[in-house]
Amino acid sequence: MPPGDWFIWLILTGRGWGKTRAGSESVCYEKRAGRARRIALVGATAADVRDVMVDGPSGIMAVSPPWDRPEYQPSKRRLRWADGAIAYLYSADEPDRLRGPQHDFAFCDEIAAWRYPDAWDNLLLGMRMGEHPRIVATTTPKPRAFLRAIMEDPRSVVTRGSTYDNRENLPEAFFSHVIARYEGTTLGRQEIEGEFLEDIPGALLTRATIDALRVSAAPALRRIVIAVDPAATAHEESDETGIVACGIGENGHVYCIADESGRYTPVAWGKRVLALAARLDADAVVAEVNQGGDMVGTILALCAEELGVPMPRLVTVHAKRGKVLRAEPVVAMYEQGRIHHVGSYHELEDQLCGWTVDADWSPDRMDALVYAITELSGGDNEIRIGAA
Repeated sequence: MPPGDWFIWLILTGRGWGKTRAGSESVCYEKRAGRARRIALVGATAADVRDVMVDGPSGIMAVSPPWDRPEYQPSKRRLRWADGAIAYLYSADEPDRLRGPQHDFAFCDEIAAWRYPDAWDNLLLGMRMGEHPRIVATTTPKPRAFLRAIMEDPRSVVTRGSTYDNRENLPEAFFSHVIARYEGTTLGRQEIEGEFLEDIPGALLTRATIDALRVSAAPALRRIVIAVDPAATAHEESDETGIVACGIGENGHVYCIADESGRYTPVAWGKRVLALAARLDADAVVAEVNQGGDMVGTILALCAEELGVPMPRLVTVHAKRGKVLRAEPVVAMYEQGRIHHVGSYHELEDQLCGWTVDADWSPDRMDALVYAITELSGGDNEIRIGAA
């Protein structure tokens, strides 16, 4: 660990550098030194904490010596050492669980992937035990506002590194097949070299704009729609199917409330859309049909019949204009402060802040968001199928 009177040690490196190992070793070192008695272990999700930080190959159980290995008590969400020290497990997806508990040491993994910045704020407010509480935070860099604030904090020490620093401990096939694919790309600079990349010139939005309008909860919504941008194929290299849910409040502002995009077979995305529509009580599904034609309605109807659920009202979108022209009114709404993200949607926001007109990839999440917002704000989409 770095010397000095620091509060946060931020390990900002590429994939495979050894971030998780460094965090796990720090927990064990500080515990044995008697400076860590009430420890917070915080990951992006509960599964990440369990499978990576605790039980993973670089996790605390793996790096602990046999004579000082803690007992993992999953039902109590904690690790307990024989000398009485305890590490509590927290998911950043449940930020309120960090509201109240006190700690003298914390290990936070992949903080740029945390959906709710509130989790970081609540953790900081609980670092009030011991003479010198400290946090070890690790992440592959992504342009998040709170990550920039940590980097600029004079009480932080930042360690940087790239995947190449740990090459001797990584399989050669990983470099020859995986790393070679991304070398020299923007994604490679971020994920391999560990660069903290700012907004990309020519992108539709800046992260500062999105962050300034982000909220932790939506007000009562008078309409909710699910927008779908289906992929033309269904294999591991296919484009994603964009599935984004938005609602509009009484104030006329639009709130992005879910992003369940991914690579799915047609039946899989059809069932996911119907489940999301039922959960959110959406009044319509908005679908882009340039490539799929009547396929979208057919798939949703078949899935609805199989699941025994009502067929939602379907609004179809024929994308006659280019992406930039379609998105311009939506960008204007962001700039007017009328669109809010409820929590964080990292992949969607990466597309909004990373896609440019000369990009060679399809921003399916962004397209779905644009369709949803256009519908809610009075777009002229054609209604093709009524409610069953």
